[in-house]
Amino acid sequence: MVTITGFQKKKKTDGSTFNVLNLLGGVEAVKSSTNGKPYLHARKANLVCGLNDAECLALVNTKLPGAIEKQECPEYEYSIPATGEVIRLSHTYVYNPEPSTMEEVVMGEKVSV
Repeated sequence: MVTITGFQKKKKTDGSTFNVLNLLGGVEAVKSSTNGKPYLHARKANLVCGLNDAECLALVNTKLPGAIEKQECPEYEYSIPATGEVIRLSHTYVYNPEPSTMEEVVMGEKVSV
């Protein structure tokens, strides 16, 4: 499950606007690559929608089925807000309304129920 935590208004190149929902996945423990210590992290993603401001606002704190998954992408630079450090990443996080089950990952095939 993911939670809608807010929304943002974005502008297209032609000047028109649209809304993007901010999604937050579950908390997970990950190991620091610098010191090896565990810390908590939650995956975040954005989802374009055709809803107006009032409808987006009404959806805040709503839970959606699915998961936020890591996806490879062309390398880009990212500035860490807390420290200002610039790092290079080659992945992003995307919302998947129908995430793979453990059986699908292990067996490599879709399991029908």
